[in-house]
Amino acid sequence: MSHPVKASEFLKDPDKAKWHDETLWFVRDKRDNSSKGIPEWEKLRDTASQIKDNVLANLDKYLLAFEEKAKANHIHVHWAKDAEEHNQIVLRILQKHKCKAIVKSKSILTEECHLNPFLEKHGVDVVDTDLGERIVQLLHQPPSHIVLPAIHLKKGEISDLFHEKLQTEKGNEDPEYLTHAARTHLREKFLAAKVAITGVNFAVAETGEFVVCTNEGNADMGVHLADVHIACMGIEKIIPRRKDLGVFLRLLARSATGQPITNYNSHFRSPSPGKELHVVLVDNGRTKQLAREKFKNSLKCIRCGACMNTCPIYRRSGGYSYGSVVPGPIGSILSPGLDIKKHSTLPFASTLCGSCSDVCPVKINIHEQLYEWRQEIAKSQGLNIKKLSMQIANGVFSVPFAYQMSGALLRGALKILPNSIAYSGINAWGKQRELPEVPQETFKNWYKKNKA
Repeated sequence: MSHPVKASEFLKDPDKAKWHDETLWFVRDKRDNSSKGIPEWEKLRDTASQIKDNVLANLDKYLLAFEEKAKANHIHVHWAKDAEEHNQIVLRILQKHKCKAIVKSKSILTEECHLNPFLEKHGVDVVDTDLGERIVQLLHQPPSHIVLPAIHLKKGEISDLFHEKLQTEKGNEDPEYLTHAARTHLREKFLAAKVAITGVNFAVAETGEFVVCTNEGNADMGVHLADVHIACMGIEKIIPRRKDLGVFLRLLARSATGQPITNYNSHFRSPSPGKELHVVLVDNGRTKQLAREKFKNSLKCIRCGACMNTCPIYRRSGGYSYGSVVPGPIGSILSPGLDIKKHSTLPFASTLCGSCSDVCPVKINIHEQLYEWRQEIAKSQGLNIKKLSMQIANGVFSVPFAYQMSGALLRGALKILPNSIAYSGINAWGKQRELPEVPQETFKNWYKKNKA
């Protein structure tokens, strides 16, 4: 299914679509207000972008430096070329410790690798401990947003879900009550788990440590109670020095939700006595993207979700319309690099307004990359209906007589054609639009009569 088809499904409930749009714009507005309180905001963005440029130019060196320091800190370092290898590494660690139940904090990488279904297939009970992630997990859905996983759901839907799964009071939609019920439910899972899995927001090459950012403290709760901590990390999450964290931590939360800083920014440098700490470094197409000169800047992404909150297409079509773990504008430039055929419609799910690039904290040229992917997709598809229509238009516009005749014919046809033909499936543009009334004469004829 293509993005337009999936977007149509989302828009079948216009009230919910409107609510989704307004809610995400509210988050975007918070981002704007928060950033205005930082006089050096643009300097921070420039600095973050330059640090990431340096990382991408020296990625191999920083990764090896991180590995060396991490091993010196008694961290077990693993390398995975793709999702399958990542999942096998995690499974082997669990099997070594005879672990059949884990707690996991929010990790886009593990979603990308489809770790949950893989582990469940091998008899491991996986519990996502981020509240939004747990909600969508109970619904057997993937996250619809990388920062706000359950943003597509309203309070009533969550209340109904908790009544069914957690035996809460039917019809009680009080957020504090529902949150308390989730906390009680998850506390048992934390206490029982021998292994905790987290993502990684930033890994420091200089020290061999990594940082996990959460607002709920669930990553800390899981890690400190478990005997084994497995951190799953995309190789692009490296930064050179610890002092660089100050730049990114000031940008991340403000760009994501408008708050000054994430509530918990937890540093992991070495395991506690008697415990194990593992880091899995995952490629899964990242080096291929790095080799694409036009698209390598997409690897600067720090997963703040700001581009989604501002995107007029994402806000009005929902995260599931993208068919990708990372939806929205950033997903639309990352996903075609993984499978250009499967994700061929995503770069066209954009107005190219540039708002995504304007809010990106690391200044990724997202809208330009969307345009470049359109060219790549057109080349890969050969002659298609869009290309053919442009060739026909070129022929018509380059010959004055053909232009005049086609204009006259179309004006006449539009006056007599029934809507069932004028707005048929062939004309996707007219699906939710109506053409203006056809003028009685052309501007050229009008000008001839009135130019004096």
